[in-house]
Amino acid sequence: MRNLDLSIPEIDLMNLLKSQLEFNFPDKQKINQKTLKECVSNSVFRIRKCFEMVDLSYYTKGNNSYFNHLHGDHYAMFLYFVSNEAYLKNDEVLASKLFLLNKSFFGIDAFYSIKLPEYFLFVHPLGTVLGNASFENFLVVYQGVTVGSTNSGEYPKFSSSTILYSNSSIIGNCQIGNNFILGSKASLVNTNVKDNKVVVGNYPNHSILDNKNNLISNYFKL
Repeated sequence: MRNLDLSIPEIDLMNLLKSQLEFNFPDKQKINQKTLKECVSNSVFRIRKCFEMVDLSYYTKGNNSYFNHLHGDHYAMFLYFVSNEAYLKNDEVLASKLFLLNKSFFGIDAFYSIKLPEYFLFVHPLGTVLGNASFENFLVVYQGVTVGSTNSGEYPKFSSSTILYSNSSIIGNCQIGNNFILGSKASLVNTNVKDNKVVVGNYPNHSILDNKNNLISNYFKL
């Protein structure tokens, strides 16, 4: 695995996050510092693994991957990881605070219990809502994206290599193939899509086109 450089040492990253949590949630529910430390450490490992596949300039420094706590996309991904780690440790108070901190800072609703893949990217994800869908590796999510369910509680199921462009929506029982692009402002509801397709337009008047370009390689080393 490629080395990861941090903009600040891991202990300082944990202390920064602890300060942000205490300032934004001045309640009597104390943060378990041991749990927070473990969650941050595990999240740094997950960031290291995720970033090693990213092929964008802001994610590398020399021959190493690079995490910058002052880069909004980096920090939004980090907050999701830490909230998910807290959830996996059954600390739902900490998980909830981290989820709300991410929502407050970056306007993203990525609930702590959803299972995002090992390799994904947030691209200035203001206004994005990610529901409890099934996600696979090499996922790219832009701003204003909605992934949600119908009243029946069914969510989309994605395959590998998915790009969800800005202000797009995908709702309900959608079985999505590999190498999929949901175009800007496009929408899908309860619709299956085969491999190597691009969806444009709004359901039910959308169009499904062939995906002739390997745009996912602009983001990840595949």
